Amino acid sequence: MIRIRQIKIPVLEDSKEKILQMISKKIHISKEEVLDFNIIKKSIDARDKNDITYVYEVDATLKDEKKIHFSNDVIPSPIEEYHFVDLGLEELKNRVVVVGSGPAGLFCTYMLASFGYQPILLERGEKIEDRVKSVEHFFETNELNVNSNIQFGEGGAGTFSDGKLNTLVKDKANRGKKVFEIFVENGAPKEILYEQKPHIGTDLLRKVIISIREKILSMGGEIHYNSLVTDFMIQDNHITGVEVNHKETIPTDVLVLAIGHSARDTFYLLKEKGLLMKQKNFAIGFRMEHPQKMINESQYGKFSKVLPPASYKLTHTCSDGRGVYSFCMCPGGFVVNASSEEGRLAVNGMSNYKRDEKNANSAIVATITSRDVGEELFAGLEFQRKLEEKAYQLGNGFIPIQLYGDFLDNKKSVSYQNVIPNTKGKYYYANLRELFSDELSSCFIEAISDFGNKIKGFDRRDAIISGIESRTSSPIIIVRGEEGESSISGIYPCGEGAGYAGGITTAAMDGIKVAEWIAKKYRSLEN
Repeated sequence: MIRIRQIKIPVLEDSKEKILQMISKKIHISKEEVLDFNIIKKSIDARDKNDITYVYEVDATLKDEKKIHFSNDVIPSPIEEYHFVDLGLEELKNRVVVVGSGPAGLFCTYMLASFGYQPILLERGEKIEDRVKSVEHFFETNELNVNSNIQFGEGGAGTFSDGKLNTLVKDKANRGKKVFEIFVENGAPKEILYEQKPHIGTDLLRKVIISIREKILSMGGEIHYNSLVTDFMIQDNHITGVEVNHKETIPTDVLVLAIGHSARDTFYLLKEKGLLMKQKNFAIGFRMEHPQKMINESQYGKFSKVLPPASYKLTHTCSDGRGVYSFCMCPGGFVVNASSEEGRLAVNGMSNYKRDEKNANSAIVATITSRDVGEELFAGLEFQRKLEEKAYQLGNGFIPIQLYGDFLDNKKSVSYQNVIPNTKGKYYYANLRELFSDELSSCFIEAISDFGNKIKGFDRRDAIISGIESRTSSPIIIVRGEEGESSISGIYPCGEGAGYAGGITTAAMDGIKVAEWIAKKYRSLEN
């Protein structure tokens, strides 16, 4: 096969026949000599709003490859396959236990189950069917289940998000490709295998997770829901077991900690046990809503009606050196109440697969470092908590929202104008300037003014902001060595909560990586 890059198709002419035509033109052969082709990558080039194109990269099978002249855009198709490690020889006395069923824990469990390790997966929240009911109940009544909500439960926090799968991580081992293949095998759209900005959407992702769960069970894995780890058994600096719900003890020699960025109670418990952790930078800010139509027109001009809902990625360095950037942008989505602790409130963004809601929303966040919070290990975590308490109070228990113009004027909003808030969970008018220091507020204003130069209307006064966006990433790193183990032997920190990922794909990839470390050392229970 031949890999052909930079095949450009005008958006109004996009079709398989047009791609075939451009393949033959690019490599100077007739269409009849192309036996078949597979799309490897597809992106949108919108730099020229008057000439927006799809850009394809394909693998083509030809009648005769010997006549092809290679160049930067025409090369032999590389082998891009994922291979699991050779299994180790050390005997496992007990089954591997994985804590947390977000992408990291779920994919680690999936891979271990695939190779006969019969892992046990512990999830503090509910299975997805029950979790959805608990979340919907919370949106309607504001009655929070602290162990099963937007943050906790089968699938992790990403289950109630846009389901974005893009990542900038270099992937020489093809773990990302394996993640996408597993998703597709379990019902995700095939387009995620090649789209530049793949996404599943919260509605489809829930179905995919159920399918992954069934595969794990069919391969000998075990999943326990409503199972909060309440203690860790450690002997001679080695993990020997975990206590669940203050009742049951499960023995294990190998424990995967895929606890997610919101498992604050578990972080404190791990500190008591002497596990080595470090403070990590994170970001805080608010969600900002604009009409999706406005974003589409700004990004795509006259082609806005024929292209998918547009996204954006914006960055700004403030005059004081602090970075402000858009995060987790959700085209055609909702702002959701993503709280997980009583008396504290956090928000996130969520989109369905079709991204067909009227508003676009994104977090606009500023970087937070030890100079803002202090040097103590959990200073960042407690900083998040204090801001979430403020947000809860400002919103009278609901999502505090404000017109951006009122944020500029430092006054409480009393109604919306042309942009109608699109939230899951009730909202309450407030003044979000009361959440932030004057320094941070000024930085946000400076950045959004700059963003208005990049996307027309971004700084409109009737844009809706809501707070607080505080769960962008873990404020903690659980230190691990070159072979994946923590300072306590047998414990493998994993995923976003441990500080080694940022998003669904990278968390899933880290889950696979940790499964490899374990499998490389230990032989499976089936061998």
